[in-house]
Amino acid sequence: MIHGLWLSGWGLAWLARRLRRAGYAVRVYSYPSTRLDLRENAELLNRYLRACAADTVHLVGHSLGGVLIRALFHYYPDQKPGCIVTLAAPHGGSVVARRLARSALGRRLLGRCVLQFLRGVPRTWAPPARAIGVVSGGLAFGLGRLFHPGLPRPNDGVLTAAESTMPGATDQITLSVAHSGMLFAPAAARQVCHFLAAGRFAR
Repeated sequence: MIHGLWLSGWGLAWLARRLRRAGYAVRVYSYPSTRLDLRENAELLNRYLRACAADTVHLVGHSLGGVLIRALFHYYPDQKPGCIVTLAAPHGGSVVARRLARSALGRRLLGRCVLQFLRGVPRTWAPPARAIGVVSGGLAFGLGRLFHPGLPRPNDGVLTAAESTMPGATDQITLSVAHSGMLFAPAAARQVCHFLAAGRFAR
């Protein structure tokens, strides 16, 4: 499991516990989300996964963590088998982040990873060749609306549902949850578990 911008592994604790109860051996990966760029963080993640003894490794990424998973497969495509699930990941960019990036302070807060994907880098990457599930949020509650009150609906308070979709994904679903609330939503945990088991979301 891979966290998003400004967070660390503790932010995934509740969701990790739900996955453990479902029978998964969970590892939470933390990385410097602002200090390094996508390639540098992908290299660190690849080293971490190389040391993992499991034969199958599923990857679950929230927000920027979902983009980092794509960077991993772009730069280091030879990974162990497993599914990918992204939760509210800005695959299509972020209008809220673009607004923040207009100021020097905003650019400093966003960090190198976000500024890199705002330039459109991940959108040129082919999707990883494995089952990919994409979860978007549809509950408009979050700090992003302070920077962009007119954020098009449906949105999760930070990203629009359109920004968090990914062409080439195996399955995509929108839940009535907010961007950060997705980490604590039972519906999101159930959908992650269902996708890892079946390669599709439950409907």
